[in-house]
Amino acid sequence: MTPYEEIAAPRDLHADCEAVSRRLEHAAVKATRPAPSLHFDEQPRETGKREIQISEAAQRLANALHLHLD
Repeated sequence: MTPYEEIAAPRDLHADCEAVSRRLEHAAVKATRPAPSLHFDEQPRETGKREIQISEAAQRLANALHLHLD
C-alpha cells in the first residue's frame, strides 16, 4: 500500500467541494436572517402539542429498567 492509495479520485474530491460549498451557502443565508422577535405579542398563540409515540422496544426497555411508561 502506497501513501497515495487512500486519496480519493479527483471527481470525488470535486463533488465533496461542491457539496461543502452548497452547505456553506445555505448556512450563510440562515446566518444573515433577522433574529426572531422576543416580544410576547408577536409569538404564536396556540400551538398544538406533538404526539409522542412509544415503541414496543422502548416500552420493554423502560419496563426492564422499572420506568413503566404505561
